[in-house]
Amino acid sequence: MNKGILVVVSGFSGAGKGTVMKALLEKYDNYALSVSVTTRNPRPGETEGKEYFFRTREEFGKLIEEDALIEYAQYVENFYGTPRAYVEQQLAAGKDVILEIEIQGAMKVKEKLPEALLVFITPPSMEELKKRLIGRGTETMDVIQSRIARAHEEAQGMEDYDYLVLNDQLEECVERMHQIIQSEHYRMSRNQEFIQKIKGEIL
Repeated sequence: MNKGILVVVSGFSGAGKGTVMKALLEKYDNYALSVSVTTRNPRPGETEGKEYFFRTREEFGKLIEEDALIEYAQYVENFYGTPRAYVEQQLAAGKDVILEIEIQGAMKVKEKLPEALLVFITPPSMEELKKRLIGRGTETMDVIQSRIARAHEEAQGMEDYDYLVLNDQLEECVERMHQIIQSEHYRMSRNQEFIQKIKGEIL
């Protein structure tokens, strides 16, 4: 029960994943957010090691060769990956590590680490998703339409996740996420060592 759980969080662009994760980390101190490595350029206000580790394509290729990434994927012309060392260190320290990635990457994590917990965050409807994307005011209608089209593709993979979390009210969504993750600590399959210890004590 003391070892951390790797929690893979995905969802449509505009579903509010980042906002939910930020609120979860602010409210509870037993979580660590995995910082991804990316080949894309930093956006205004982004800091190295905080939002992402920014690397060149050559540097990213070297990380792949060294098997230093749990998973990696290409998304809109750039590569994104999860650094193995940081995740393993946090899990060993008892932290639940939140990994916010695309479906493609999530499936790779599940393949390598079947014990990972997969959570899919979605808004109440596609209409609400479109409203949120427009409300951001940061993207053109062409980009918004491409994100909606991608959401239709991503919806096909929703059933591969362990839990579905509706992001309607932020506070409720954060609480739901917290309860799901904490409940997982008590799943029988995660406590085999303890079970064997108790059985041994009975004998």
